[in-house]
Amino acid sequence: MYRVKEAFYTLQGEGAQAGRAAVFCRFSKCNLWTGREKDRTNAVCNFCDTDFVGTDGQNGGQFETPEALAEHIRRLWPNAQGRPYVVCTGGEPLLQLDAPLIDAFHAAGFEVGVETNGTLPAPAGIDWLCVSPKADARVVIEACDELKLVYPQPLAMPDQFGHIRASHYFLSPMASPALPEQGPDPVKQSNTQKATEYCLAHPQWRLTLQMHKIIGID
Repeated sequence: MYRVKEAFYTLQGEGAQAGRAAVFCRFSKCNLWTGREKDRTNAVCNFCDTDFVGTDGQNGGQFETPEALAEHIRRLWPNAQGRPYVVCTGGEPLLQLDAPLIDAFHAAGFEVGVETNGTLPAPAGIDWLCVSPKADARVVIEACDELKLVYPQPLAMPDQFGHIRASHYFLSPMASPALPEQGPDPVKQSNTQKATEYCLAHPQWRLTLQMHKIIGID
């Protein structure tokens, strides 16, 4: 049984794949926070701004087999040129994503990307692996395509992850968990400046911004 909060077709907004069309498959549940506000203060990851609770989001649901979920995702891809790309995210997708589902995505023609906190082993067959460490949670993945760090995190600063081998290293400025309804986010503005300064001083790292929020898409 696979539990999916939501699935939708959009552009990847961050990192090395920014601007690429993709179907996002957001799995329910995370191992670092329940997703409920009453538990945020004591959560390992207490700055998350994503709703991953339940299966009631856009195109969400429960799927009995890998093939059923792969077919559901395939229907969201347009009948157009370009290799289909699915981004498995969450929550924490590696609580549910397994080798049979990866095989089913591949059989449906998809390249498979994953965005994970890195605390769980990754199954074989993933085409693009993005690891985004959170707080002091132990990262068990030591090699990936992309290391994307929300910055700054006092318990997860860039120099703590020199052992992780990646093709790309990104800093994503942390926003306020309680996003303002109108106007700019002063917390994110300040953190963008800090991340910019860090990248200038440590050019191994590159700045990535949430393009999807800037241009106003999901």
